[in-house]
Amino acid sequence: MANRHLSRSIVLQTLFEWDFASKDKKEIPTIFKRNVQEFAPGHGDFSFMENLLDGVLEKQKDIDLIIEKAAPDWPIDKISIIDRNILRIGLYELLFSDRGEVPPKVAINEAIELSKAFGGETSSKFVNGVLGAVYKELGEPGKEETSKDKRKVHMPTNIPMQHLGGAVVYAKDGEDIYLALVHDVFGHWTLSKGKIGDSEETKNESVENGTIREIKEELGLDIKIKEKLGENEYPTYHPEKGKIRKHVTYFLAEAKYQDLHPEAKGGLDDAKWFKLADIIDLNFYNDILPLITKAINILLKK
Repeated sequence: MANRHLSRSIVLQTLFEWDFASKDKKEIPTIFKRNVQEFAPGHGDFSFMENLLDGVLEKQKDIDLIIEKAAPDWPIDKISIIDRNILRIGLYELLFSDRGEVPPKVAINEAIELSKAFGGETSSKFVNGVLGAVYKELGEPGKEETSKDKRKVHMPTNIPMQHLGGAVVYAKDGEDIYLALVHDVFGHWTLSKGKIGDSEETKNESVENGTIREIKEELGLDIKIKEKLGENEYPTYHPEKGKIRKHVTYFLAEAKYQDLHPEAKGGLDDAKWFKLADIIDLNFYNDILPLITKAINILLKK
């Protein structure tokens, strides 16, 4: 394990030097070999280091989109160089490596150890927050079931809260009913949503008005809210604010059946209309599926 930790440190040093100096990727093999000779001469895990480095570079664009999805308030170029490259290594191992060789918890723990060794005061919390969020999105693979009777975990109420609004947006075209959904970089279809009251211009807006504004920005649709569907709350981590709670209120909303114009936004890569009959074949998050099911039941009764 100590050898693997050293291997990851060498890869991190290489990525940091490349990223810090904005060097061409063609220079990376030279940087890598120099770092191996300087920090780990005679190290017997060269193939692991080389495969890890090549894998991170190959998947870098996908990984960076995932970072923006998991930490939407923190653009990739605003994350410190050391932290973003630790995240690249951790996410590559979490998402793309052989889980028999690198279990998810090992990938997360190793990235946290790198952040403690090479990052700043808040690096380990930030890295843990981002990787933990992605791990939960994946359904916590490898997590042992400790009890069949899972009790709901209540988050501390003293953690700052950020409000968001989202909607199951539907439209009618003849006798057909369609839902407008967005697709994220984790491979799930989900609901359009956005932050409420997060600026001076919007700080006094209602959740309903904020949701209308956000759907317009994200999908290019003017919507009319019909009724409230439910609420969802989950913890996340902000590099400056620390732990925060995100509270999302979801609505059923109607729009005209027209072309979607998705916003260029980190973490989302597509938006489409789907007929109700086609919804069953899509990949949804567990907490989103009940909202869509409720919306469909309402629409079928109209």
